[in-house]
Amino acid sequence: MPRTITVGLDGSPESRAAAEWAAREAQLRGLPVKLVHAWEPIPEHLAEATHRGVETLQHWTERIPREAADSLRLRHPGVEVITEQLTGLPAEALAEAAQDAELLVLGSRGLGGIGGFLVGSVGLAVVAHTERPVVLVRAGEQAADEHQMDPAGIPSAATAFRPVVLGLDVAGPDEALIGFAFEAAARRSVPLRVVHAWNPPPYYAYGMAMEPAVEREMAKGDAVVLSEVLRPWTQKYPDVEVVEQSDCGSPSVLLIDASREASLVVVGRRIRRSSVGARIGTVTHAVLHHSTAPVAVVAHD
Repeated sequence: MPRTITVGLDGSPESRAAAEWAAREAQLRGLPVKLVHAWEPIPEHLAEATHRGVETLQHWTERIPREAADSLRLRHPGVEVITEQLTGLPAEALAEAAQDAELLVLGSRGLGGIGGFLVGSVGLAVVAHTERPVVLVRAGEQAADEHQMDPAGIPSAATAFRPVVLGLDVAGPDEALIGFAFEAAARRSVPLRVVHAWNPPPYYAYGMAMEPAVEREMAKGDAVVLSEVLRPWTQKYPDVEVVEQSDCGSPSVLLIDASREASLVVVGRRIRRSSVGARIGTVTHAVLHHSTAPVAVVAHD
């Protein structure tokens, strides 16, 4: 059986937005969508005291994926939609469900006027503990948000997609991360904007102004390194236009700014198998919270 685009569903507006995004992605990839709902059972001693309440809760949790699946099938008739009911702690159940998925899609609340996400503890835990790609979609995300404005300046899903943005550290480029971004751009027939941030030597942090000539040389050197890293990929994907951006500054700030004109932002998370535990990384964490476009987090060694 092929891998699925798996969605964590809890009936919230953010999870419904995630399901819609997953259906659109499934259409691009030719894969089925799996809607999973994790039900955390009530402890036995409480269940005995509230038997009718437990039955009502279980009935409600079974309705969530069923009704969402029916709704998706109506709006996306070409996409196969399946459902699965899981039992256990949501973060653990979703991380386990992700193992057999092409990617896992989760919803996240929007932050209103200032834009971006509010990623809850379950979402962060899943991102930190799964080795499959995870996409975060904010509540209210519409198909038109990922596309260019039409000639009249009106949002439309009938126009071309916005570019895909990749955040890349040239000191440790990973093939899984770069490949995911190129594939995403190729499926959407859009340019791939690769954002790399570099910083001046440490002694400039103590109040020393960088001479313009030195800054130009450093910028030129980093731009050359970025081009070298991407060269094999531009040869592999000749139809993907690559826009290289190598700037001095904070990588999270550059990526958040680039997200405003993106259909998807792709960032990495280094897998750490140690007693210290899993972590997301400061740049990815910041992008998850403040990107205005969906964010794909690709775990890599």
